[in-house]
Amino acid sequence: MRFDIMTLFPELVDTVLGESIIGRAQKSGVITVRTHNIRDYSEDKHRRVDDTPYGGGKGMLMMAPPIYNCYAAILRMQAEEGFVPSKRRVIYLSPTGKVLNQSRAQELAREYDNLILLCGQYEGVDRRIVDEIVDEEISIGDFVLTGGEIPACILVDCVARLIDGVLSDAECYEKESISSGLLEYPQYTRPYEFHGVKVPDVLLSGHHANIDRWRDDKARELTEQLRPDLLN
Repeated sequence: MRFDIMTLFPELVDTVLGESIIGRAQKSGVITVRTHNIRDYSEDKHRRVDDTPYGGGKGMLMMAPPIYNCYAAILRMQAEEGFVPSKRRVIYLSPTGKVLNQSRAQELAREYDNLILLCGQYEGVDRRIVDEIVDEEISIGDFVLTGGEIPACILVDCVARLIDGVLSDAECYEKESISSGLLEYPQYTRPYEFHGVKVPDVLLSGHHANIDRWRDDKARELTEQLRPDLLN
């Protein structure tokens, strides 16, 4: 899987995605993450990428030409590197998009081998660029952030961990919260007793059927308490 991220703040994205599991997956070659600075593709001598919106209003709007030039350069770069995706999708991280969930992340991981992500800033982007190159708009929740970089990092993390080889075993994501349809059961490690609370005896029994039953019961119990909407 290859991720190409169009942004005004590539250092921010590189820093977040260069660490931990996603960083190791890049180093091992399981996934590829490339950031592309939209400002590098500005046609203005001052490298401007934004302007005031027609019709008035506060804030600035990202202009279409630098974004399109960046997008075209990504396609050329992929071709020059010999990367020919079997299926590509261009996603604009936007509060007007459908909210990202685990099911959509699984579809993206399964169906595509190249995701090109557009990170907006200021008041967003000229609608014409969305209409021309974007296949889908995705939001990470019903709230507004200052830019699309953090949502892009979240989407990459969410999708990339579902790619074979990123995590040590598929069970790492198949039985966790949300993926299974329920919240994850409580888990414990050493010490056996902490502040007077002991690890449930069933987890020490070695009886795998009883352990699985306890975990299933606790997962459903937690889901009923905290996220009953999942049961619906």
